[in-house]
Amino acid sequence: MIAIVDYGVANRGSMLNMLHRVGAKPVLASTPEAIMKADKIILPGVGAFDHGMQALEDRGLVQALRERVLNDGVPLLGVCLGMQMLGRGSEEGNRAGLGMIDAYCRRFRFAEGEKLKVPHMGWSRLAVNGNDAWLLHELDERARFYFVHSYHLVCEDDADVVARANYGRDFVALVQRGNVMGAQFHPEKSHRFGMALLRNFVEMRCCTPA
Repeated sequence: MIAIVDYGVANRGSMLNMLHRVGAKPVLASTPEAIMKADKIILPGVGAFDHGMQALEDRGLVQALRERVLNDGVPLLGVCLGMQMLGRGSEEGNRAGLGMIDAYCRRFRFAEGEKLKVPHMGWSRLAVNGNDAWLLHELDERARFYFVHSYHLVCEDDADVVARANYGRDFVALVQRGNVMGAQFHPEKSHRFGMALLRNFVEMRCCTPA
């Protein structure tokens, strides 16, 4: 069972539709009991870091996610804010993150002469970091993905970085530490490229627990 974490901080419809298109049968999971039954978990999210973490905590989902993912080795894919919450925290707020990846969120900052707007919105290609890119199987350099974000994850260990994108400077776009994965972009809004990535996640057989 693929569970989409339903905590009031995401567009559930787009993710449900895309997963149905790749042959999955996702369910919305809003309780710890539902999380504990999942074979794979997708943690979507939009908006502010503290609001997202508060919403998870209010529903009692933080401990269930940690237990199912870190103890039981269930694959987890965080998307956009969901990826950012995999780290230790964010300069956007004060709450601790899920702590599944040794990373911290930073805001895009540009010199006045660079004339780049925040948030970063639009399509970008990925540069693979040389690690095992399970989620990018059968995707080549032509693949591009849709981003909408003001903050980006900074990883302490480069081995956790699967791919980067560029917006004025390189930033982390895709991470994986064992069974913990995250995409800064929105695969559910990235047409055939996002569909291929989600299919890879759905069909993933195993990975080493984080």
